[in-house]
This record gives sequence, structure tokens and C-alpha cells, in this order.
Amino acid sequence: MRRQYHTRQVGDRNLIWDVHRLIELTKRFPVKEVPLSSIAELNESFWFDRTEPTCCEVALHARLIAETDLAHPIILSAEGRVMDGMHRVCKALLESRPTVSAVQFEQNPEPDYIDADIDTLSYDEP
Repeated sequence: MRRQYHTRQVGDRNLIWDVHRLIELTKRFPVKEVPLSSIAELNESFWFDRTEPTCCEVALHARLIAETDLAHPIILSAEGRVMDGMHRVCKALLESRPTVSAVQFEQNPEPDYIDADIDTLSYDEP
């Protein structure tokens, strides 16, 4: 899997986590079923900084949704926000599943970067 990052704006700070590290940190967490109705990101702009994504951007995400594997749990922050796995959440929605498998932090780990320009970070294989 290519390197990926999760970003979250907290106040005026941009916090960034390396998803590979999040996966390592949660490997032994208990897996639970989370109702899709509790995933706030389903009703928010998640992947697109602009208000109007292009058809090409939508199609590329549609491909990623189709190819994703629901056998892997999503990762939720301590607040229940998606840190990894939004394509899996969307696939579960498309398949009319009421829940998705998840692991969740009790306390969020420290971010890997604060206020970094995400476009300058490495996306090479780990």
C-alpha cells in the first residue's frame, strides 16, 4: 500500500498522521461493529478541498471504493472520526450494510506532523 496520511484541522493547527503508523498502533485493538449512521464523514466533504470535484476525481475514488477490502477494519479517532478507511465506509454504504468493522483509539496518538505542507510529504512505499 502506498503511503497515506490522515489530516485533521484542530483550531488553527493542521495535524497529520502517517496511516501506516496508525495501522501498526491499532493492530491488536479489539474490532467492533460501528453503525454507518454514526460516521459523520458520510455527510461531509472528505476527499475534496474544493467544493466541486471533477468527474475524474469522483471516478478515481469510485474505483478505489470498488477495489477496497471490507475485511480490514477502519480506524477511528478517540472522538469517533475516521482516520483511515473512508473508502471502506463508502463500500459498506453501497452494499447496504448497516455497520462497518472498526478499531478505535481511546486516546489519539501524537500526530507525525503539525502544520506541514502535505503535498511535500513522501508518498513512497514504506
